[in-house]
Amino acid sequence: MVSDGLSLTKLSFTDNFCEENASGELPVFADTRRWLDMYFAGQVPDFLPRLSPQGTAFRQSVWNMLLAIPYGQTTSYGEIAAEIGRRRQTEKMSAQAVGGAVGHNPIAIIIPCHRVIGKDGSLTGYGGGLWRKEWLLQLERGVR
Repeated sequence: MVSDGLSLTKLSFTDNFCEENASGELPVFADTRRWLDMYFAGQVPDFLPRLSPQGTAFRQSVWNMLLAIPYGQTTSYGEIAAEIGRRRQTEKMSAQAVGGAVGHNPIAIIIPCHRVIGKDGSLTGYGGGLWRKEWLLQLERGVR
């Protein structure tokens, strides 16, 4: 977990414990832990910690769309691209550009990039590893 002092700016997977922001316990870290505890207990968290992911306006728009994907559901890169195209009133938006933005999501799990799949339903790349993506989707479907 990393914070700017007020908001969560980064949440990522690590195979080894490391604490990047050791400036003491911040309220946003307590909120993030509470959110994660609920999530990993198979509950749908009813709040979001204060988030401030850093990125371009395009990436921000993609990450906001990810936040709108309901718990336990998935969408495709192409569906997100089509929706962004509609919102921008452009004929076409690149699913690959969306994939790039999804892949640069700095706040794993809470901004649910694991809910984005290929148009054929396949699990596609995931920075935390495909096995984690599959595990998270199964957790949300109550399979765990």
